[in-house]
Amino acid sequence: MEVKKSEEVLAEVHRNCQLALQSISDILPETEDGELREELLREHEEYERLCGKAATIAKDKNIELKNPGPIKKAMMWSSIKMSTMADDSRAHIAEMMVRGTVMGITAIKSSLGEMSDEEADEEIKALANEVLQSEERFERIWKSMIA
Repeated sequence: MEVKKSEEVLAEVHRNCQLALQSISDILPETEDGELREELLREHEEYERLCGKAATIAKDKNIELKNPGPIKKAMMWSSIKMSTMADDSRAHIAEMMVRGTVMGITAIKSSLGEMSDEEADEEIKALANEVLQSEERFERIWKSMIA
């Protein structure tokens, strides 16, 4: 198993937050349910805050972070638009958000698990854990909206 460096974990955190921001921005115009919109906006704000923390850490440590490319963003946009065109119900949007959140949780847990303890930057590790806790909280909220 390849050991990940702290820089790679920070890059994963940043990528995860950027993809979440993009997904929420793509889903918002398709959402008329007030409670869903409120939750999406609240999560968008939280991801912006976390992304800002990642950018600040990267700047302080002279780490270059890359945003997801235009092809990835276009694929996400088209997938979201097609999925919500077929079903824009509260439960379906919540299911879409659960799937995205679970992918984020898996990626962060995997990155943290692959980071060597000797090389772990405590500030980056703390941010990764903060993102993980936020995503786990979001997952519970979305799952409660499916029922």
